[in-house]
Amino acid sequence: MPVSAVDCVQPALQHTREQLFTRFRWGQWSRLALVGILAAELHVGGCGFGNFGGGWPRGLHRNQNGFLPSSAMPHGFPPFNPAHLSEHLAQFAGLILVGVFAFIVLLFVFMYINSVFRFILFDSVLRKECSISEGWRKWRRAGSRYFLWQIVFLISTWLLLAVLVGLPLGLAFAAGWMTDLREHIGRLIMGVILLVGLFMVFALAVAVVQALAKDFLVPIMALEDLDFADGWHRLLAMMRPEKGRYVVYLLLKLVLSIAAGILFSIVAIIPVLLVVIPAVVSVVVGGAAGMGWSVTTISLAIIFGTLLLFLLIYLVALVCVPATVFFPAYAMHFLAARYPNLDARLNPAPAPPAPELPPVPSPPPPFEAPPMPPSAGPVG
Repeated sequence: MPVSAVDCVQPALQHTREQLFTRFRWGQWSRLALVGILAAELHVGGCGFGNFGGGWPRGLHRNQNGFLPSSAMPHGFPPFNPAHLSEHLAQFAGLILVGVFAFIVLLFVFMYINSVFRFILFDSVLRKECSISEGWRKWRRAGSRYFLWQIVFLISTWLLLAVLVGLPLGLAFAAGWMTDLREHIGRLIMGVILLVGLFMVFALAVAVVQALAKDFLVPIMALEDLDFADGWHRLLAMMRPEKGRYVVYLLLKLVLSIAAGILFSIVAIIPVLLVVIPAVVSVVVGGAAGMGWSVTTISLAIIFGTLLLFLLIYLVALVCVPATVFFPAYAMHFLAARYPNLDARLNPAPAPPAPELPPVPSPPPPFEAPPMPPSAGPVG
């Protein structure tokens, strides 16, 4: 009988303990932190980071009309001239287009890296050994197939969301609800409530599909060398007889994720303080030393702030490594009870004892010459 989702918690904890704590290895721990970042397997709550400087930069003050005098503008920035508004808008439009294009490119690059590292994380937890370079060579082809699935899923999600939002708005405009809001206020309120409810159902469905893909589609694609379409067909056939057990699994994982997020958010306060406090001290000391805001100082602040952000993410990932290992192990133990191909690798049968060899006969005693007969005595 396949084990339930509750029964898989203890084996997953034991798996995590054996991989991380039975024999602590700093190299594996640090590699798993990087894999957790790139595989998007960080179970920690969001933290709000305010401005390091706080308030207005040194030398900038509001006047009684709420505007900054041109004499107080940061060095390197010319005063704003309304006559050049169209020129400024053109420059900002170009910057916005470049930013949007760069964001889209970086999004797809990260999606590809994330797709490969999902398999690297699966293999690292399954074998209890993490090797990034070897894993990249081994799982790059499977990651490309999963990357194609992520693109299809992303495009489908946005198209469905556009229909979900656009169709009710189009119907409302066609019915004339937007021309006279007072007359149709009741219908608009009911429509907004219905739209919010549909959106919540849609978001829940998207989250469920993503969870099933990460937890179960990746192992099936990895172990059977399938593309995402065949992998989904295989997974849905496995889920069909046990829909209730998979629902319980998803609900329990949600509860465990919330608990892990609270726990590791508390633990992550330590690396946050290690990064934020020196940064705040540096800004305060620089302001006390008379450093003003210019193009150079702002550029340096952006560069160092970005580096500190990356460092902070990595330090948070270090303290979250137990969760990074536990949740894939939890999914593996649940799936292994229903998937013999995974069970054979997760719980290999013990090697048969070596056959007993017959005892080696002792060597024969060394040859000894027979004793000589006593010599006859002299006669007479």
